[in-house]
Amino acid sequence: MSVEPLDRSVDRRAFLARAAALAVASAAGATVAAPSMAMASNALLASPGAGNRNRALDRPNAYTKPRPEAVADPTELTIAEAAWLIRANKITAEQLVEAYLARISAYDGIYQAFNLVLADAALAAARDAVRGARHGALHGIPVVIKDNYYTEGVRTTANSFLFKDFVPPYDATAVARLRASGAIVLGKTQMGPLATTRATTPAGVITTVNAWTPTNRNTDPGGSSTGTATAVAGRMAASGIGTQTGGSITAPSNAQNLTGLKPTMGRVSAAGIIPLTYTRDHPGPLARDAKDAAIMLTAMAGEDPADPRSQGLPDVPDLIDAATPVYERNRVKLRWNTRIGVLPGFTNGTSATALARQACLAQLAAIPGVTLVDVPLPDEWSQLTGSTFNNVRLTERSEPFMPYLRADLRGFGVSVTSWLQGALLGGNEFLTGQRAKLLLMERVLNDLFDACDVVVQTDPVPFDILGLPEIAFPIGFTAARVPIGTILGGLPYAEDRLLSVVAAYQATTDWHLRRPADPPAPATARSQAPAEVPRLTAEQVAELTQ
Repeated sequence: MSVEPLDRSVDRRAFLARAAALAVASAAGATVAAPSMAMASNALLASPGAGNRNRALDRPNAYTKPRPEAVADPTELTIAEAAWLIRANKITAEQLVEAYLARISAYDGIYQAFNLVLADAALAAARDAVRGARHGALHGIPVVIKDNYYTEGVRTTANSFLFKDFVPPYDATAVARLRASGAIVLGKTQMGPLATTRATTPAGVITTVNAWTPTNRNTDPGGSSTGTATAVAGRMAASGIGTQTGGSITAPSNAQNLTGLKPTMGRVSAAGIIPLTYTRDHPGPLARDAKDAAIMLTAMAGEDPADPRSQGLPDVPDLIDAATPVYERNRVKLRWNTRIGVLPGFTNGTSATALARQACLAQLAAIPGVTLVDVPLPDEWSQLTGSTFNNVRLTERSEPFMPYLRADLRGFGVSVTSWLQGALLGGNEFLTGQRAKLLLMERVLNDLFDACDVVVQTDPVPFDILGLPEIAFPIGFTAARVPIGTILGGLPYAEDRLLSVVAAYQATTDWHLRRPADPPAPATARSQAPAEVPRLTAEQVAELTQ
């Protein structure tokens, strides 16, 4: 029997109050320190709720009997399928790690998804997992970490000149919680320089490719969590984590046929992550389906004494059950009756994207419990979500990096422009932007969500501005076999509702089960690649930066 989610009206009021307080804290300079100023904290490992997380990860719905084709190739397994096999003693963590390391060795020279592969440490952790106590569905599962998360004793560079030699003394909270849940870290993944654009070198030379078109660097792989997306899509990891400030989980997930979940601001601690924007940095998973995203978020989420943004929030709901399809008489139905808001123009046109959106809405509408509702955009939407107000984020970006800006601008490489813009932005502009943000939030929570429970998104940025949760998931392909995805946005702390909708959709479609073909041999790939590797200029990065 599914229990209806709690009344979200209380969450809306509380979230609006928290957002106002966070804006004040940001204006007062309560930001996350850059790495050279960071202090290790034992609180990261002493965070509450570890026992509850492991119990949540060991419930029946966290395990899924694997598909036959996945049993034949361990790198094809979802987390839930691999967990089922590990629990049944049909595969070991070491066998899983070896399978993924074999793909990394064979293909990452083409994909360029990794900054650093931790093969020896991963194998050692896998052997320990065989002997140690089992923690639940993440026990023995190989994952990858975006290179702006602190990893104890392992370089964390944010793909930048500034931190090329930075070795953190502790794990980021999210990483520590994944390890405590039994996950095995395969390595650190490529990202946009300082989390700004798609993955390039700090000087702007494009590195990581889209796993679906590995010989064409011009196909957007999504950024800035590019390497994590390519590693998971290319079957070099079971899942991974990224960060989102302006679309950096949802964009690479949509670009590479993954299910990416950006939780509500504060749902996952950002302690131990090289900062970008204090009021918008969201850690979250990039996964193969809704169930895997739920498993990853269950391990990562919860209050952390090292991050005030994570404190005092509603309890983490049962995400794994929410991501488990519900059947009635062998037919999938929605776990909770849900009104899906459709924004004006969402399905307009005859492009591949428009057709995929039309088919997606038709598929959703056929699921019992779904009601599609046309919803208008709130008043002054374009102005409140446009670049004028969106650019106030740049001040928060620059503030913790001022010592670096004063010392040597060359350390910022190709992404320097946005840091300079932030440093030069006036205080009155920043404060006006904060008031505009609160007005936008009030209109979204009280007007937009008055008519619906979740809403389709054409751009993740408005919900990133507000800190509201979003989930990206695949809905089709172009004629060139490039994935097409879409995004649903939800009310604060309602990740369970988003997961339930996507789980039902994925139970009735197979887009999320499709994988890219293996890339050509390195020599063939080099012969098919352009003679000169493309490079993003500082101007292009400034235009594309999140």
